Amino acid sequence: VQLVESGGGLVQPGGSLRLSCVASGFTFSSDWMSWYRQAPGKERELVARISNRGGHTGYTDSVKGRFTISRDNAKNTVYLQMTSLEPEDTAVYYCKRYSYDNWGQGTQVTVSS
Repeated sequence: VQLVESGGGLVQPGGSLRLSCVASGFTFSSDWMSWYRQAPGKERELVARISNRGGHTGYTDSVKGRFTISRDNAKNTVYLQMTSLEPEDTAVYYCKRYSYDNWGQGTQVTVSS
């Protein structure tokens, strides 16, 4: 199993980023997927999850209305569209196969002026 994230970077408060995670080594369309994040000095937290066909999504309260998780099963890719970014969103973002202990390497998101 391999999960490769991309799309992180430095963005000003109020800006947007789209993270991508390309999956391989398993039947992507069969599994729920998720995004987690870990800020400095804090525990890793679940940010968003999406069902195998994309019909069901869930978000942690702090990102509701600002982040959108989606997937393209034809491309084995899950996305996290992040808007209205805040300094508190600064973290390493990880892609995870929701029900399994498979993680990507993470991508850094820094929100700062």
